[in-house]
Amino acid sequence: MNIKRSPLCGRNFEYFSEDPVVAGELASALIQGIQSEGAGACIKHFAVNNQEERRMTISAEVSERALREIYLPAFEIAVKQADPVAVMCSYNRINGVYASENRHLLTEILREEWGYEGIVVTDWGAINDRVEGVRAGLDIEMPHVGPESDADIVEALEKGTLDEATLDAMVERILQAVYRLAEAGHSDTPYDRQADHELAREIEADSLVLLKNEPKVLPLDPATRIAFVGEFAAHPRYQGGGSSHIQAFRVADALHAAQKIAPVTYAQGYSDRDEEADRLRAEACAAAKAADVCVVFAGLPDAYESEGYDRRHLSLPARQNQLIEEIAKVQPNLVVVLHNGSPVTMPWLPRVPAVLEAYLGGQAVGEACVDVLFGRVTPSGHLAETFPLRLEDTPAYLSGSGEKTKVRYMEDVFVGYRYYDSRDKEVLFPFGHGLSYTTFGYSNLRIAPLGENRFTVSLDVENTGTVAGKEVVQLYVGNRADYAPRPRKELRNFAKIALAPGEKKTVAFTLEWRDFCYYDEETGGFRADSGDYKILVGSSSRDIRLSGEVRIETEPAIQPPTMQTLVGDVVRSDRLYRYFGALIESNGYGFTRDDLLHHDAMEGNAYIRAAFVLNVPLRSLPVFCKGRVTLTDVRKALRRANEESLG
Repeated sequence: MNIKRSPLCGRNFEYFSEDPVVAGELASALIQGIQSEGAGACIKHFAVNNQEERRMTISAEVSERALREIYLPAFEIAVKQADPVAVMCSYNRINGVYASENRHLLTEILREEWGYEGIVVTDWGAINDRVEGVRAGLDIEMPHVGPESDADIVEALEKGTLDEATLDAMVERILQAVYRLAEAGHSDTPYDRQADHELAREIEADSLVLLKNEPKVLPLDPATRIAFVGEFAAHPRYQGGGSSHIQAFRVADALHAAQKIAPVTYAQGYSDRDEEADRLRAEACAAAKAADVCVVFAGLPDAYESEGYDRRHLSLPARQNQLIEEIAKVQPNLVVVLHNGSPVTMPWLPRVPAVLEAYLGGQAVGEACVDVLFGRVTPSGHLAETFPLRLEDTPAYLSGSGEKTKVRYMEDVFVGYRYYDSRDKEVLFPFGHGLSYTTFGYSNLRIAPLGENRFTVSLDVENTGTVAGKEVVQLYVGNRADYAPRPRKELRNFAKIALAPGEKKTVAFTLEWRDFCYYDEETGGFRADSGDYKILVGSSSRDIRLSGEVRIETEPAIQPPTMQTLVGDVVRSDRLYRYFGALIESNGYGFTRDDLLHHDAMEGNAYIRAAFVLNVPLRSLPVFCKGRVTLTDVRKALRRANEESLG
């Protein structure tokens, strides 16, 4: 469930997204499905596990704000919506403290704030200090390292350094999990491997992302001459390496599936052996030239991405890039199908009219690709991550995987599209992007209040094309930035709908107060600044079809004022202005509160002076009020403000 902070992370193929809402919602659905069958789901890795390099010892140095806005919300959504039986803590340290003994995460946030009552287990071998782990809220050490670990707990109890009530609570949580699963019973769903394979095929076909299709090379016509090129056409890479590796019931390749539909020819195109490269490339180019259309199956080999190490670059193997470039010279109708667990660069993209992203699509990936390539299924997947143009453009590029003992999350909350869109940085393909064989019209945006700072957002979506298809409707909130730098927009909800040609459906979302918030480290909670927020609906983060505005009025909790509190902060707070308003309006420029609140509308010297006053601390008011206010006046107002209730 971890966030795709950098496309280099070796385990990104297991993660859901660079966005916490996507990760949380998809994880919740998966947990509910698993647990409906009487099994217990375990979510991982809690938390801030975003690299494989030095993962067992590295300290992720991350702000509390980035934790709360980016790296924890997916877990929060899953815990509150799906109640998983177990949470697995990560190997790494968070701000110097190992996750397995991090009380802030395991007890204060997970249990006390979110109300989680399940068990917490370690990742395999992630224990650092068993007794400290028990104190922090850790329940189970995986795997058990031996009698020494138990002896440490007994010794701590005998010495009084571990409270027996803490141990009792740990045991109770374990037993409650046992009872919960025993009461759930076992699923009576028939175990049918072939039926499961067909379901895998359906799910993968629904998830393929059509990245490019100009000028509509796809879908393929079975009556034309088609060449498949690339080893992955016959032997697809369908899963990643490491602990996620499984033995599939059977693996379906695209070549044999396609040959049941059309007389498809095949050329291997590339291999790992240098002595074969020229011959295989020449054979592939000849096959491509003799066909009406060529489909190249490319991607990352197993050794390029796996648990245990990170990628070093974003490139496909050089032989594959060269093969695609050479085929493009002899065959203009070229399709590239990608098998990869995370983004890759595409230097050949301007010369390739169609690209289909299959990711690591499971055992039925070959059949699913053929279903989409030949139009039996209309593609409807959308990217859950941004594809950058180059590694140097990525938000975490400068901090990378860190130093010997720590990695600094210098990009803070600007992860993925939050960074690219806020900087107007060109990308290869944006977050949320995905094409179809049909078209969709968006219309009739309606925004209605549901109560204080809550709204319903609804719109109509119509299939304006000639074939049935599915669309992923994405709802973003465009943010204000009064007190803290914020991303230009953030995804707050999404929905996938199926539409027949000419069919129209209404899609409705609910926006809660939290959807407008950022985490304020000074007050230790979420807050939303008063003002107008944009409501944006579209087909990707950069394909916004409809927009509107809502007004948020809020008076968030504030810290007690001090002599360092700025005039601007006082002006924006009704409560603080009760105490300091008269003093501030004694400024030497004659500005009222309304003037200062709307200083952006001023021009020339008036704007300069107003901006200056807003950044004056209370201690300096006497200087800029030209004798109308004394330091004693400020101290008296400050004392009253802190003695009386601020609500």
